[in-house]
Amino acid sequence: MSVSEQQLTGRLYGVGLGPGDPSLMTVRAVEVIAEADVIAYHSARHGRSIARSIAAQHLRADHIEEALIYPVTTESTDHPGGYRGALDEFYETAAARLAAHLDAGRTVAVISEGDPLFYGSYQHMHKRLAHRYPTEVIPGVTSISAAAARLGKPLAEADEVLTILPGTLPEEELTARLASTDTAVVMKLGRTFPTVRRAMERSGRLPEAHYVERATMSGERTERLADIDAETVPYFSVSVVPSRIADLPPAGTATATGTAAGTGTAPAAATTTAPAPASAPATTTAATTTDAPSGAAEADSTPHPGEVVVVGTGPAGPLWLTPESRGALAAAEDLVGYTTYLDRVPLRPGQRRHASDNKVESERAELALDLARRGRRVAVVSGGDPGIFAMATAVLEVACHSPYRAIPVRVLPGVTAANAAAARAGAPLGHDYAVISLSDRLKPWEVIAERLHAAAGADLVLALYNPGSRSRTWQVGKTRELLLEHRAPDTPVILARDIGGPEESVRTVRLADLDPTQVDMRTLLIVGSSQTQAVRRDDGTEVVWTPRRYPEG
Repeated sequence: MSVSEQQLTGRLYGVGLGPGDPSLMTVRAVEVIAEADVIAYHSARHGRSIARSIAAQHLRADHIEEALIYPVTTESTDHPGGYRGALDEFYETAAARLAAHLDAGRTVAVISEGDPLFYGSYQHMHKRLAHRYPTEVIPGVTSISAAAARLGKPLAEADEVLTILPGTLPEEELTARLASTDTAVVMKLGRTFPTVRRAMERSGRLPEAHYVERATMSGERTERLADIDAETVPYFSVSVVPSRIADLPPAGTATATGTAAGTGTAPAAATTTAPAPASAPATTTAATTTDAPSGAAEADSTPHPGEVVVVGTGPAGPLWLTPESRGALAAAEDLVGYTTYLDRVPLRPGQRRHASDNKVESERAELALDLARRGRRVAVVSGGDPGIFAMATAVLEVACHSPYRAIPVRVLPGVTAANAAAARAGAPLGHDYAVISLSDRLKPWEVIAERLHAAAGADLVLALYNPGSRSRTWQVGKTRELLLEHRAPDTPVILARDIGGPEESVRTVRLADLDPTQVDMRTLLIVGSSQTQAVRRDDGTEVVWTPRRYPEG
Protein backbone atom coordinates (compact mmCIF):
# COMPACT_ATOMS: atom_id res chain seq x y z
CA MET A 1 0.00 0.00 0.00
CA SER A 2 1.44 3.39 -1.00
CA VAL A 3 1.85 6.36 1.36
CA SER A 4 -0.96 8.23 -0.38
CA GLU A 5 -3.28 5.24 -0.01
CA GLN A 6 -2.46 4.99 3.71
CA GLN A 7 -3.41 8.64 4.13
CA LEU A 8 -6.76 8.05 2.45
CA THR A 9 -7.76 4.97 4.45
CA GLY A 10 -8.53 4.46 8.10
CA ARG A 11 -6.76 2.15 10.53
CA LEU A 12 -8.16 -1.15 11.81
CA TYR A 13 -7.76 -2.17 15.43
CA GLY A 14 -8.60 -5.49 17.04
CA VAL A 15 -9.05 -4.62 20.69
CA GLY A 16 -8.99 -7.19 23.48
CA LEU A 17 -11.04 -6.08 26.46
CA GLY A 18 -10.13 -8.79 28.94
CA PRO A 19 -12.39 -11.33 30.66
CA GLY A 20 -15.21 -9.03 31.75
CA ASP A 21 -14.23 -6.68 34.54
CA PRO A 22 -13.74 -3.25 32.85
CA SER A 23 -10.86 -2.53 35.24
CA LEU A 24 -8.91 -5.35 33.56
CA MET A 25 -8.85 -3.55 30.23
CA THR A 26 -5.33 -2.51 29.25
CA VAL A 27 -4.32 1.13 29.04
CA ARG A 28 -3.70 0.68 25.31
CA ALA A 29 -7.21 -0.71 24.79
CA VAL A 30 -8.72 2.38 26.44
CA GLU A 31 -6.51 4.66 24.32
CA VAL A 32 -7.53 3.00 21.06
CA ILE A 33 -11.24 3.20 21.88
CA ALA A 34 -10.80 6.91 22.63
CA GLU A 35 -9.08 7.48 19.26
CA ALA A 36 -11.51 5.44 17.17
CA ASP A 37 -14.25 6.82 14.97
CA VAL A 38 -16.12 3.52 14.71
CA ILE A 39 -16.68 0.92 17.45
CA ALA A 40 -17.70 -2.49 16.11
CA TYR A 41 -18.76 -5.47 18.19
CA HIS A 42 -20.33 -8.88 17.64
CA SER A 43 -23.48 -10.14 19.30
CA ALA A 44 -26.13 -12.81 19.01
CA ARG A 45 -29.54 -11.94 17.57
CA HIS A 46 -30.77 -10.66 20.93
CA GLY A 47 -28.44 -7.70 20.32
CA ARG A 48 -26.77 -7.71 23.75
CA SER A 49 -23.00 -7.56 23.36
CA ILE A 50 -20.72 -8.56 26.25
CA ALA A 51 -17.87 -6.70 24.57
CA ARG A 52 -19.91 -3.50 24.43
CA SER A 53 -20.95 -3.82 28.06
CA ILE A 54 -17.30 -4.11 29.12
CA ALA A 55 -16.27 -1.02 27.14
CA ALA A 56 -19.48 0.98 27.79
CA GLN A 57 -17.95 3.60 30.08
CA HIS A 58 -15.43 4.50 27.36
CA LEU A 59 -17.93 4.94 24.51
CA ARG A 60 -18.87 8.45 23.42
CA ALA A 61 -22.05 9.83 21.88
CA ASP A 62 -20.17 10.66 18.68
CA HIS A 63 -18.85 7.13 18.23
CA ILE A 64 -20.31 5.36 15.23
CA GLU A 65 -21.40 1.93 16.48
CA GLU A 66 -21.50 -1.10 14.19
CA ALA A 67 -23.36 -4.03 15.76
CA LEU A 68 -22.33 -7.16 13.89
CA ILE A 69 -25.21 -9.50 14.69
CA TYR A 70 -24.75 -13.20 14.02
CA PRO A 71 -27.53 -14.75 11.91
CA VAL A 72 -27.19 -18.02 13.85
CA THR A 73 -25.47 -19.22 17.00
CA THR A 74 -26.22 -22.88 17.76
CA GLU A 75 -29.57 -23.28 16.01
CA SER A 76 -30.12 -24.75 12.55
CA THR A 77 -30.45 -22.63 9.42
CA ASP A 78 -32.09 -22.89 6.00
CA HIS A 79 -29.11 -21.19 4.33
CA PRO A 80 -28.17 -23.14 1.15
CA GLY A 81 -24.61 -23.48 2.44
CA GLY A 82 -25.75 -24.75 5.81
CA TYR A 83 -24.45 -23.43 9.14
CA ARG A 84 -20.93 -22.79 7.84
CA GLY A 85 -22.28 -21.11 4.73
CA ALA A 86 -24.46 -18.79 6.78
CA LEU A 87 -21.51 -17.74 8.95
CA ASP A 88 -19.14 -17.24 6.01
CA GLU A 89 -21.69 -14.99 4.31
CA PHE A 90 -22.13 -13.04 7.55
CA TYR A 91 -18.37 -12.53 7.96
CA GLU A 92 -18.04 -11.31 4.38
CA THR A 93 -20.91 -8.85 4.85
CA ALA A 94 -19.55 -7.63 8.19
CA ALA A 95 -16.07 -7.16 6.72
CA ALA A 96 -17.57 -5.15 3.83
CA ARG A 97 -19.35 -2.88 6.31
CA LEU A 98 -16.10 -2.18 8.14
CA ALA A 99 -14.19 -1.77 4.88
CA ALA A 100 -16.59 1.02 3.87
CA HIS A 101 -15.62 2.97 6.99
CA LEU A 102 -11.92 2.29 6.47
CA ASP A 103 -12.14 3.38 2.85
CA ALA A 104 -13.73 6.63 4.07
CA GLY A 105 -10.69 7.27 6.24
CA ARG A 106 -12.30 6.36 9.57
CA THR A 107 -10.46 4.49 12.32
CA VAL A 108 -12.30 1.27 13.22
CA ALA A 109 -11.90 -0.54 16.56
CA VAL A 110 -13.41 -4.04 16.65
CA ILE A 111 -13.75 -4.77 20.36
CA SER A 112 -13.68 -8.33 21.68
CA GLU A 113 -13.91 -9.85 25.13
CA GLY A 114 -10.78 -11.69 26.20
CA ASP A 115 -8.02 -11.62 23.59
CA PRO A 116 -9.08 -10.83 20.00
CA LEU A 117 -7.01 -13.64 18.45
CA PHE A 118 -7.92 -16.30 21.01
CA TYR A 119 -11.23 -17.87 19.98
CA GLY A 120 -12.32 -14.30 19.30
CA SER A 121 -14.85 -13.08 16.73
CA TYR A 122 -12.43 -10.37 15.63
CA GLN A 123 -10.13 -12.91 13.97
CA HIS A 124 -12.65 -13.39 11.14
CA MET A 125 -12.46 -9.67 10.39
CA HIS A 126 -8.68 -9.77 10.66
CA LYS A 127 -8.36 -12.51 8.05
CA ARG A 128 -10.47 -10.51 5.62
CA LEU A 129 -9.14 -6.99 6.22
CA ALA A 130 -5.65 -6.96 7.76
CA HIS A 131 -3.90 -7.44 4.39
CA ARG A 132 -5.78 -4.44 2.95
CA TYR A 133 -5.51 -1.83 5.72
CA PRO A 134 -3.00 -0.73 8.40
CA THR A 135 -3.85 -2.93 11.36
CA GLU A 136 -2.90 -3.27 15.02
CA VAL A 137 -4.06 -5.95 17.44
CA ILE A 138 -4.30 -5.04 21.14
CA PRO A 139 -3.98 -8.18 23.29
CA GLY A 140 -6.28 -8.75 26.22
CA VAL A 141 -6.38 -10.85 29.37
CA THR A 142 -7.90 -14.21 28.42
CA SER A 143 -10.68 -16.00 30.26
CA ILE A 144 -8.14 -18.75 30.95
CA SER A 145 -5.87 -16.39 32.88
CA ALA A 146 -8.86 -14.94 34.71
CA ALA A 147 -10.15 -18.40 35.66
CA ALA A 148 -6.76 -19.47 37.03
CA ALA A 149 -6.50 -16.23 39.00
CA ARG A 150 -9.97 -16.66 40.49
CA LEU A 151 -9.19 -20.24 41.47
CA GLY A 152 -5.78 -19.29 42.82
CA LYS A 153 -4.40 -22.31 40.93
CA PRO A 154 -1.30 -22.14 38.71
CA LEU A 155 -1.98 -23.43 35.21
CA ALA A 156 1.44 -24.93 34.55
CA GLU A 157 4.81 -25.11 36.21
CA ALA A 158 8.29 -26.30 35.19
CA ASP A 159 7.96 -28.63 32.17
CA GLU A 160 4.22 -29.20 32.43
CA VAL A 161 2.27 -28.93 29.19
CA LEU A 162 -0.95 -26.90 29.16
CA THR A 163 -3.55 -28.00 26.62
CA ILE A 164 -6.46 -25.75 25.66
CA LEU A 165 -9.46 -27.61 24.28
CA PRO A 166 -12.83 -26.54 22.88
CA GLY A 167 -15.68 -28.43 24.52
CA THR A 168 -17.17 -28.92 21.06
CA LEU A 169 -14.65 -31.70 20.28
CA PRO A 170 -16.03 -35.26 20.09
CA GLU A 171 -16.05 -37.04 23.43
CA GLU A 172 -13.43 -39.61 22.43
CA GLU A 173 -11.05 -36.88 21.28
CA LEU A 174 -11.56 -34.87 24.46
CA THR A 175 -10.97 -37.95 26.58
CA ALA A 176 -7.73 -38.83 24.80
CA ARG A 177 -6.34 -35.32 24.99
CA LEU A 178 -7.27 -34.89 28.65
CA ALA A 179 -5.66 -38.22 29.49
CA SER A 180 -2.40 -37.35 27.74
CA THR A 181 -1.75 -33.81 28.95
CA ASP A 182 -0.41 -32.44 32.23
CA THR A 183 -2.83 -29.53 32.67
CA ALA A 184 -5.83 -28.44 30.65
CA VAL A 185 -8.50 -25.84 30.14
CA VAL A 186 -11.72 -26.73 28.34
CA MET A 187 -13.52 -23.77 26.76
CA LYS A 188 -17.01 -23.32 25.38
CA LEU A 189 -19.02 -25.32 27.89
CA GLY A 190 -22.74 -24.56 27.95
CA ARG A 191 -24.52 -27.28 25.98
CA THR A 192 -21.26 -29.26 25.70
CA PHE A 193 -20.96 -29.66 29.48
CA PRO A 194 -22.32 -33.25 29.71
CA THR A 195 -19.79 -34.37 27.09
CA VAL A 196 -16.95 -32.55 28.85
CA ARG A 197 -17.86 -34.04 32.21
CA ARG A 198 -17.94 -37.57 30.80
CA ALA A 199 -14.57 -36.99 29.13
CA MET A 200 -13.14 -35.76 32.43
CA GLU A 201 -14.44 -38.85 34.20
CA ARG A 202 -13.27 -41.30 31.54
CA SER A 203 -9.80 -39.77 31.44
CA GLY A 204 -9.46 -39.88 35.23
CA ARG A 205 -9.21 -36.09 35.53
CA LEU A 206 -12.58 -35.36 37.16
CA PRO A 207 -11.25 -35.24 40.75
CA GLU A 208 -8.75 -32.55 39.70
CA ALA A 209 -11.15 -30.49 37.58
CA HIS A 210 -12.52 -27.09 38.59
CA TYR A 211 -15.35 -25.05 37.10
CA VAL A 212 -15.29 -21.27 36.60
CA GLU A 213 -18.28 -19.32 35.32
CA ARG A 214 -18.17 -15.66 34.20
CA ALA A 215 -14.73 -15.04 35.72
CA THR A 216 -14.36 -11.43 36.97
CA MET A 217 -17.96 -10.64 35.92
CA SER A 218 -21.18 -10.26 37.83
CA GLY A 219 -22.53 -13.71 38.67
CA GLU A 220 -19.09 -15.32 38.88
CA ARG A 221 -19.10 -18.89 40.20
CA THR A 222 -16.27 -21.32 41.02
CA GLU A 223 -16.80 -24.92 42.15
CA ARG A 224 -15.51 -28.43 41.70
CA LEU A 225 -16.57 -29.61 38.27
CA ALA A 226 -18.00 -32.82 39.70
CA ASP A 227 -20.53 -30.80 41.71
CA ILE A 228 -21.96 -28.76 38.81
CA ASP A 229 -25.50 -29.23 37.53
CA ALA A 230 -25.35 -29.35 33.72
CA GLU A 231 -28.62 -27.42 33.45
CA THR A 232 -27.01 -24.34 35.03
CA VAL A 233 -23.93 -24.04 32.80
CA PRO A 234 -23.69 -21.05 30.42
CA TYR A 235 -21.45 -20.72 27.37
CA PHE A 236 -19.13 -18.30 29.18
CA SER A 237 -17.64 -20.86 31.52
CA VAL A 238 -14.50 -22.98 31.50
CA SER A 239 -13.16 -26.09 33.13
CA VAL A 240 -9.63 -26.01 34.54
CA VAL A 241 -7.39 -28.97 35.35
CA PRO A 242 -4.57 -27.07 37.08
CA SER A 243 -0.91 -27.82 37.73
CA ARG A 244 -0.15 -30.93 39.73
CA ILE A 245 3.33 -29.70 40.55
CA ALA A 246 1.96 -26.53 42.11
CA ASP A 247 0.07 -28.59 44.69
CA LEU A 248 3.28 -30.22 45.94
CA PRO A 249 4.71 -28.95 49.22
CA PRO A 250 8.01 -27.07 48.86
CA ALA A 251 11.12 -29.18 48.34
CA GLY A 252 12.26 -30.80 51.56
CA THR A 253 8.90 -30.39 53.30
CA ALA A 254 8.00 -33.58 55.13
CA THR A 255 4.40 -34.83 55.19
CA ALA A 256 2.52 -36.86 57.72
CA THR A 257 2.86 -40.02 55.67
CA GLY A 258 6.47 -39.52 54.58
CA THR A 259 7.88 -40.79 51.31
CA ALA A 260 6.80 -43.84 49.35
CA ALA A 261 9.58 -45.95 50.75
CA GLY A 262 8.88 -44.83 54.29
CA THR A 263 12.09 -42.78 54.53
CA GLY A 264 10.45 -39.47 55.43
CA THR A 265 13.80 -37.72 55.89
CA ALA A 266 15.21 -38.52 52.44
CA PRO A 267 16.74 -35.41 50.85
CA ALA A 268 15.72 -34.08 47.47
CA ALA A 269 17.27 -35.91 44.52
CA ALA A 270 18.67 -38.55 46.85
CA THR A 271 19.16 -42.12 45.66
CA THR A 272 18.17 -44.69 48.25
CA THR A 273 17.52 -48.40 48.35
CA ALA A 274 13.85 -49.16 48.75
CA PRO A 275 12.95 -51.79 51.33
CA ALA A 276 11.92 -55.18 50.08
CA PRO A 277 8.17 -55.78 49.88
CA ALA A 278 6.53 -57.21 52.95
CA SER A 279 6.25 -60.68 51.49
CA ALA A 280 9.76 -60.80 50.04
CA PRO A 281 12.77 -62.20 51.89
CA ALA A 282 14.49 -59.58 54.02
CA THR A 283 17.69 -59.94 52.02
CA THR A 284 16.08 -59.15 48.64
CA THR A 285 16.94 -55.77 47.15
CA ALA A 286 13.88 -54.94 45.08
CA ALA A 287 14.84 -51.68 43.44
CA THR A 288 16.78 -48.46 43.53
CA THR A 289 14.49 -45.57 44.40
CA THR A 290 15.17 -42.05 43.19
CA ASP A 291 13.29 -38.88 44.01
CA ALA A 292 12.52 -36.43 41.24
CA PRO A 293 14.48 -33.16 41.48
CA SER A 294 12.09 -31.00 43.46
CA GLY A 295 11.74 -33.20 46.50
CA ALA A 296 10.49 -36.32 48.15
CA ALA A 297 7.21 -34.94 49.43
CA GLU A 298 3.96 -36.60 48.56
CA ALA A 299 1.91 -35.06 45.74
CA ASP A 300 -1.30 -35.13 47.72
CA SER A 301 -1.85 -35.51 51.44
CA THR A 302 -5.50 -36.47 50.90
CA PRO A 303 -5.99 -40.22 51.40
CA HIS A 304 -6.97 -42.08 48.26
CA PRO A 305 -7.09 -45.75 47.27
CA GLY A 306 -3.89 -47.07 45.77
CA GLU A 307 -3.72 -48.81 42.43
CA VAL A 308 -1.24 -50.32 40.00
CA VAL A 309 -1.32 -49.43 36.32
CA VAL A 310 0.93 -51.43 34.01
CA VAL A 311 1.93 -49.12 31.18
CA GLY A 312 3.38 -50.05 27.80
CA THR A 313 5.75 -47.38 26.49
CA GLY A 314 6.07 -48.83 23.01
CA PRO A 315 9.37 -49.84 21.43
CA ALA A 316 11.12 -46.50 21.93
CA GLY A 317 10.39 -42.96 23.11
CA PRO A 318 7.39 -40.65 23.63
CA LEU A 319 6.20 -40.76 20.00
CA TRP A 320 5.06 -44.34 20.59
CA LEU A 321 3.08 -43.63 23.78
CA THR A 322 -0.71 -43.75 23.66
CA PRO A 323 -2.59 -40.80 25.23
CA GLU A 324 -3.94 -43.09 27.95
CA SER A 325 -0.45 -44.32 28.86
CA ARG A 326 0.94 -40.80 28.83
CA GLY A 327 -1.77 -39.72 31.27
CA ALA A 328 -1.20 -42.69 33.58
CA LEU A 329 2.52 -41.95 33.77
CA ALA A 330 1.80 -38.31 34.61
CA ALA A 331 -0.71 -39.21 37.32
CA ALA A 332 1.47 -41.81 39.06
CA GLU A 333 3.13 -41.05 42.36
CA ASP A 334 5.57 -43.93 41.94
CA LEU A 335 7.15 -45.40 38.80
CA VAL A 336 8.46 -48.95 38.98
CA GLY A 337 10.39 -50.61 36.18
CA TYR A 338 13.51 -51.78 34.44
CA THR A 339 16.03 -48.92 34.37
CA THR A 340 16.16 -48.72 30.57
CA TYR A 341 12.37 -48.27 30.33
CA LEU A 342 12.18 -45.80 33.21
CA ASP A 343 14.74 -43.63 31.45
CA ARG A 344 12.20 -43.10 28.64
CA VAL A 345 9.78 -41.38 31.02
CA PRO A 346 10.35 -37.66 31.74
CA LEU A 347 11.24 -36.73 35.30
CA ARG A 348 8.39 -35.12 37.22
CA PRO A 349 8.68 -33.32 40.56
CA GLY A 350 7.17 -35.32 43.39
CA GLN A 351 7.32 -38.68 41.62
CA ARG A 352 9.51 -41.45 43.00
CA ARG A 353 11.29 -43.89 40.70
CA HIS A 354 12.07 -47.47 41.64
CA ALA A 355 14.52 -48.81 39.07
CA SER A 356 15.71 -52.41 38.98
CA ASP A 357 17.45 -54.99 36.84
CA ASN A 358 15.60 -56.72 34.03
CA LYS A 359 15.68 -60.13 35.78
CA VAL A 360 13.70 -59.34 38.95
CA GLU A 361 10.19 -59.15 37.52
CA SER A 362 8.42 -60.81 40.47
CA GLU A 363 10.21 -58.63 43.01
CA ARG A 364 9.36 -55.56 40.92
CA ALA A 365 5.70 -56.57 40.83
CA GLU A 366 5.62 -57.12 44.61
CA LEU A 367 7.20 -53.72 45.21
CA ALA A 368 4.56 -52.03 43.04
CA LEU A 369 1.70 -53.82 44.75
CA ASP A 370 3.14 -53.15 48.19
CA LEU A 371 3.32 -49.43 47.40
CA ALA A 372 -0.30 -49.53 46.22
CA ARG A 373 -1.31 -51.16 49.52
CA ARG A 374 -0.06 -48.00 51.21
CA GLY A 375 -2.38 -45.89 49.08
CA ARG A 376 0.11 -44.95 46.37
CA ARG A 377 -0.77 -44.57 42.68
CA VAL A 378 1.84 -46.76 40.98
CA ALA A 379 2.74 -47.13 37.31
CA VAL A 380 4.75 -50.19 36.36
CA VAL A 381 6.67 -49.17 33.25
CA SER A 382 7.13 -51.81 30.58
CA GLY A 383 8.55 -51.65 27.08
CA GLY A 384 6.39 -52.37 24.06
CA ASP A 385 3.03 -53.81 25.05
CA PRO A 386 3.04 -54.88 28.71
CA GLY A 387 1.03 -58.01 27.96
CA ILE A 388 3.43 -59.42 25.35
CA PHE A 389 6.55 -60.97 26.93
CA ALA A 390 6.49 -58.15 29.48
CA MET A 391 5.48 -56.98 32.94
CA ALA A 392 1.69 -57.38 32.95
CA THR A 393 1.93 -61.13 33.51
CA ALA A 394 4.36 -60.73 36.40
CA VAL A 395 2.15 -58.14 38.10
CA LEU A 396 -1.07 -60.10 37.66
CA GLU A 397 0.57 -63.33 38.82
CA VAL A 398 1.55 -61.69 42.12
CA ALA A 399 -1.72 -59.74 42.36
CA CYS A 400 -3.71 -62.99 42.33
CA HIS A 401 -2.17 -64.03 45.65
CA SER A 402 -2.59 -62.74 49.19
CA PRO A 403 -2.19 -60.08 50.40
CA TYR A 404 -2.63 -58.25 47.07
CA ARG A 405 -5.93 -59.59 45.71
CA ALA A 406 -7.93 -56.47 46.61
CA ILE A 407 -5.55 -54.00 44.96
CA PRO A 408 -6.89 -52.56 41.68
CA VAL A 409 -4.66 -53.45 38.72
CA ARG A 410 -5.08 -52.05 35.20
CA VAL A 411 -3.11 -52.95 32.09
CA LEU A 412 -2.75 -50.29 29.38
CA PRO A 413 -1.78 -51.45 25.90
CA GLY A 414 1.28 -50.25 24.03
CA VAL A 415 2.73 -50.60 20.55
CA THR A 416 4.51 -53.94 20.54
CA ALA A 417 7.82 -54.50 18.74
CA ALA A 418 6.28 -56.74 16.08
CA ASN A 419 3.79 -54.08 15.01
CA ALA A 420 6.45 -51.35 15.00
CA ALA A 421 8.88 -53.44 12.95
CA ALA A 422 6.16 -54.53 10.53
CA ALA A 423 5.11 -50.92 9.92
CA ARG A 424 8.69 -49.91 9.13
CA ALA A 425 9.04 -52.80 6.63
CA GLY A 426 5.62 -52.51 5.01
CA ALA A 427 2.87 -54.97 5.94
CA PRO A 428 4.39 -58.41 6.54
CA LEU A 429 1.76 -59.21 9.19
CA GLY A 430 -1.10 -58.70 6.77
CA HIS A 431 -2.30 -62.28 7.20
CA ASP A 432 -2.21 -64.83 10.03
CA TYR A 433 0.96 -64.80 12.10
CA ALA A 434 2.48 -66.22 15.28
CA VAL A 435 4.56 -64.48 17.94
CA ILE A 436 7.28 -66.63 19.53
CA SER A 437 10.12 -65.78 21.91
CA LEU A 438 13.41 -67.56 21.20
CA SER A 439 14.62 -67.04 24.77
CA ASP A 440 15.08 -70.33 26.61
CA ARG A 441 15.52 -68.62 29.98
CA LEU A 442 11.90 -69.29 31.00
CA LYS A 443 11.09 -72.31 28.83
CA PRO A 444 13.23 -75.15 27.40
CA TRP A 445 14.52 -75.00 23.85
CA GLU A 446 12.65 -78.19 23.02
CA VAL A 447 9.35 -76.37 23.56
CA ILE A 448 10.52 -73.48 21.38
CA ALA A 449 11.58 -75.85 18.59
CA GLU A 450 8.25 -77.67 18.73
CA ARG A 451 6.33 -74.42 18.42
CA LEU A 452 8.52 -73.20 15.57
CA HIS A 453 7.85 -76.48 13.71
CA ALA A 454 4.10 -76.16 14.27
CA ALA A 455 3.86 -72.50 13.23
CA ALA A 456 6.14 -72.95 10.23
CA GLY A 457 4.23 -76.05 9.16
CA ALA A 458 1.00 -74.03 9.30
CA ASP A 459 2.60 -71.46 6.95
CA LEU A 460 2.23 -68.61 9.44
CA VAL A 461 4.34 -65.48 9.29
CA LEU A 462 6.58 -65.52 12.38
CA ALA A 463 7.49 -62.61 14.63
CA LEU A 464 10.46 -63.78 16.69
CA TYR A 465 11.22 -61.92 19.91
CA ASN A 466 14.40 -62.18 22.00
CA PRO A 467 16.37 -63.90 19.23
CA GLY A 468 19.83 -63.62 20.76
CA SER A 469 22.03 -62.09 23.44
CA ARG A 470 25.62 -62.28 24.69
CA SER A 471 24.85 -65.54 26.46
CA ARG A 472 22.55 -66.97 23.75
CA THR A 473 24.37 -67.13 20.43
CA TRP A 474 23.19 -70.34 18.78
CA GLN A 475 19.38 -70.08 18.76
CA VAL A 476 19.12 -68.01 15.57
CA GLY A 477 21.21 -70.51 13.61
CA LYS A 478 19.11 -73.43 14.86
CA THR A 479 15.94 -71.52 14.05
CA ARG A 480 17.12 -70.89 10.49
CA GLU A 481 17.89 -74.61 10.01
CA LEU A 482 14.50 -75.61 11.40
CA LEU A 483 12.55 -73.11 9.28
CA LEU A 484 14.34 -74.15 6.08
CA GLU A 485 12.65 -77.53 6.52
CA HIS A 486 9.35 -75.74 5.85
CA ARG A 487 10.20 -72.56 3.92
CA ALA A 488 11.91 -71.80 0.63
CA PRO A 489 15.48 -70.41 0.85
CA ASP A 490 14.37 -67.05 -0.63
CA THR A 491 11.65 -66.47 2.01
CA PRO A 492 11.94 -62.81 3.14
CA VAL A 493 13.27 -62.26 6.66
CA ILE A 494 13.13 -58.78 8.19
CA LEU A 495 15.82 -57.81 10.68
CA ALA A 496 14.44 -54.82 12.60
CA ARG A 497 16.83 -53.35 15.15
CA ASP A 498 16.24 -50.52 17.66
CA ILE A 499 12.97 -49.48 16.04
CA GLY A 500 12.16 -45.90 17.00
CA GLY A 501 15.62 -45.45 18.53
CA PRO A 502 18.75 -43.62 17.39
CA GLU A 503 20.28 -46.77 15.88
CA GLU A 504 17.20 -47.93 14.01
CA SER A 505 17.84 -50.18 11.03
CA VAL A 506 15.54 -52.37 8.95
CA ARG A 507 16.95 -54.89 6.48
CA THR A 508 15.42 -57.73 4.50
CA VAL A 509 17.42 -60.85 3.69
CA ARG A 510 16.70 -64.32 2.31
CA LEU A 511 16.08 -66.97 4.94
CA ALA A 512 19.04 -68.94 3.62
CA ASP A 513 21.27 -65.88 4.10
CA LEU A 514 20.20 -65.06 7.67
CA ASP A 515 23.44 -64.43 9.59
CA PRO A 516 23.16 -65.07 13.34
CA THR A 517 26.04 -62.68 14.04
CA GLN A 518 23.87 -59.80 12.79
CA VAL A 519 21.20 -60.45 15.44
CA ASP A 520 21.13 -59.29 19.07
CA MET A 521 18.55 -58.67 21.82
CA ARG A 522 17.60 -55.32 20.26
CA THR A 523 16.65 -57.07 17.03
CA LEU A 524 13.27 -58.50 16.15
CA LEU A 525 12.93 -61.00 13.28
CA ILE A 526 9.89 -61.32 11.04
CA VAL A 527 9.96 -64.41 8.84
CA GLY A 528 7.56 -64.40 5.91
CA SER A 529 5.15 -67.14 4.90
CA SER A 530 5.07 -68.81 1.48
CA GLN A 531 2.92 -65.89 0.29
CA THR A 532 5.00 -62.98 1.62
CA GLN A 533 6.40 -60.66 -1.05
CA ALA A 534 9.52 -58.47 -0.99
CA VAL A 535 9.28 -55.89 -3.77
CA ARG A 536 11.63 -53.06 -4.73
CA ARG A 537 9.57 -50.08 -5.89
CA ASP A 538 10.50 -47.42 -8.44
CA ASP A 539 11.71 -45.02 -5.74
CA GLY A 540 14.32 -47.59 -4.64
CA THR A 541 12.59 -48.60 -1.40
CA GLU A 542 11.88 -52.23 -0.64
CA VAL A 543 8.55 -53.14 0.91
CA VAL A 544 7.55 -56.48 2.39
CA TRP A 545 3.91 -57.45 2.51
CA THR A 546 1.77 -60.53 3.00
CA PRO A 547 -1.48 -60.73 0.98
CA ARG A 548 -4.69 -60.89 2.97
CA ARG A 549 -6.06 -63.51 0.57
CA TYR A 550 -4.65 -67.04 0.88
CA PRO A 551 -4.82 -69.37 -2.16
CA GLU A 552 -7.41 -72.14 -1.98
CA GLY A 553 -6.17 -75.72 -1.81
